Order: sequence, then C-alpha cells, then structure tokens
Amino acid sequence: MGGTMDGTKHRRRGDTRQRIQDVALELFAEQGYEKTSLREIAERLDVTKAALYYHFKTKEEIIVSLFEDLTQPIEELIEWGRRQPHSLATKQEIVRRYSQVLTGAAPLFRFMQENQATVRELSIGEMFKNRMLGMREIIIDPDADLVDQVRCISALFTLHAGMFVLKDLEGDPEDKRRAVLEVATDLVTQAHQGA
Repeated sequence: MGGTMDGTKHRRRGDTRQRIQDVALELFAEQGYEKTSLREIAERLDVTKAALYYHFKTKEEIIVSLFEDLTQPIEELIEWGRRQPHSLATKQEIVRRYSQVLTGAAPLFRFMQENQATVRELSIGEMFKNRMLGMREIIIDPDADLVDQVRCISALFTLHAGMFVLKDLEGDPEDKRRAVLEVATDLVTQAHQGA
C-alpha cells in the first residue's frame, strides 16, 4: 500500500512542477524572460515563493527543466535513428516523428525564438545545438552529394519554420502542420532519389 501512496504523491509533485513550468513559460511569453521574477510566477500560481523554491531555485532552472522535458523525445529519436539503416523509410519516419515532437514543444521553441540572446547565455543554447547536430547526423547520408545533404537539413528547417512562419497564415493548425510535414518529407524523398 505504501508504494501506491508514494506514487500518487510523486505524480502530484510532478503536476506542480509542470504547472510551474507552464505558468513561467506563459509569463516569459507575455513580458519577456528578463522582466519576469520568481515572485510573479509564484503569485500567478497562487503559491508562496517558498513553495516555488521547493521545485526551482531560479528562472534558469525552470527553463532548463522545460527544455530537458520537452526535448527528451528528440534525444530518443536520435538514439532510434542511429540504430536504423540510412533508408528513405527511416528518413521519412524521422521527419514524421520530429514533426510530432516539435508540435508538443511549440511553446518552448517560441520562447527560444523570441529570447535568442537569453538562450545563448543559458546552458540550453548549447544543449539545443547538440541535439540539432544529432538530428543532422541521422538524417544526412554522409555519402550523398552536397545538394541532397542540403535538402535533408532543409527538411529539419522546414519543420522549425513551420512553427513560427505559419502562425500568420490562415487555416487550421493541424492542416498547416500536415502541409509542413509534406514539404519536409518531399525534401528527404527528393534527396534520396538523388542518391
């Protein structure tokens, strides 16, 4: 019986952690990372600063934890990709899965886009660069010619751009996501035909 109680307690604590992350991201989006204080995050959550402190000591800890949670699937995708053959089916699957990961992490990526200077100062800038290098490594065939390598990298950029650029286009978000995915998939398919 003790195990169940512990499990529930842990889950509840996880929820609080997630609520802090969500609210912090909302405030960062509204007024910028620099201008947001831990006190304001606590106030919006309607908790004491001490309660917030129990989970996170600094704003940077909140952003780093968000980054780690939301980009963990990228790490898993890279691990999966490294075990697969450099086939067209693999690359199409990588693009499809990456599209899903980005959709789930969209608020974080918007934060990174809007706070590039902050991101460069925080450890997440370096972490993100490493994840992107890992993605590049699994989607590019080192033997492919340069144009096809560029097509594969462009597929990743297309997925990234889709999150920001398409906000301003009319239409259903899911339709837009599918359109972006189709273009990214076309790029890796075209690159593969070149090989």
